[in-house]
Amino acid sequence: MTHSTQVLNIDSVRKHARENIEQGAVTASYSANLPQVLRMLNEALATELVCVLRYRRHHFMARGIHSQAVAAEFLAHANEELGHADQLATRIVQLGGEPDFSPTTLLSRSHAEYVEGANLADMITENLIAERIAIDSYRHGITSLGDQDPTTRRLLESILAMEEEHADDLADLLQHLPAPPTTNPSANDQQALKPLTPTKLRSKEKS
Repeated sequence: MTHSTQVLNIDSVRKHARENIEQGAVTASYSANLPQVLRMLNEALATELVCVLRYRRHHFMARGIHSQAVAAEFLAHANEELGHADQLATRIVQLGGEPDFSPTTLLSRSHAEYVEGANLADMITENLIAERIAIDSYRHGITSLGDQDPTTRRLLESILAMEEEHADDLADLLQHLPAPPTTNPSANDQQALKPLTPTKLRSKEKS
């Protein structure tokens, strides 16, 4: 099938470029619904910030024989989520919006919840659930944007890839976390109580 190529009217481009120059990167050819895009990005920003706070609490509150490896994973994820928040805030400003960092409405704007968790297994589970929520949220945003805002779409795609990696890490960790020990652990139970290797998850080595 032969596709015709639309000819760029450079005179029109030059004319429109001189109009509304205060809008910066948002030119006349921007076809997405800008208010909706900014709202979506600010909701994603809130989600990432809540995830940062939850991961950092879990990093400091992790207890037990496996806590060192798990806490290290939590901290790594927290730092990566903070990087996502910075990327989202930068894009919001590029589109002429204002990143909303207000703690007053942070939870109400976040798609993920802030759950403290009673123990290590709870913490891993709640973080995994939050990652799965973020994954679906980013997929929806990517689909909604289509070709209307390729820059924002690529940003969401890059963050989505990292969230999928986080979810895989946490699912792997949860799978290999042994059940709580009995009062008189057997030889097999004692073997299971050996600490997890801190580098196991980051290297993605599956047992």
